[in-house]
Amino acid sequence: MSNWTTRVACVLLAVAPAAYADKTAATKSATNTKQNEPVALNPSELKWTAGPPDLPKGVQMAVLHGDPTKAGNFTVRLKMPDGYKIPAHWHSQEEQLTILGGKLDLHMGDTMDAPGHTLETGGYHFLPANTHHVAQAKGETIVQIYGTGPFDIRYTNPADNPNPKNARR
Repeated sequence: MSNWTTRVACVLLAVAPAAYADKTAATKSATNTKQNEPVALNPSELKWTAGPPDLPKGVQMAVLHGDPTKAGNFTVRLKMPDGYKIPAHWHSQEEQLTILGGKLDLHMGDTMDAPGHTLETGGYHFLPANTHHVAQAKGETIVQIYGTGPFDIRYTNPADNPNPKNARR
């Protein structure tokens, strides 16, 4: 190898790991809200926080991609304790949900007596916009929600909304 080739190879070997590390760090950020950037996360890298104020207390949320409060695609995970219930509600956008752990009782309508289905780990549901439904966790349950923001939750009974500032039908 010539001296010039050796110097170029040394520079590339010195710079490449740093450039790769910067790119890798960017893909690990659970707070990355940019729509068109790659995201690669392992469960241990998720940043769990208290759920949004429009959901009953006790749920935790991790944002994987996008920003559910803004227009555009998003992916979030919710971790619910055993027995956690989301009263009858609906969303103005479609909702897609996958059960990653535990079980979720999902009932179409405004009560737990409405026709329902218990979704197990690996289960999936798609709900068109404005579909009334009730959900309750059986055991600690983790779900992944894919949607188009802004995400909203509108309770059929405004008194069920834990965030009175945002109580709307």
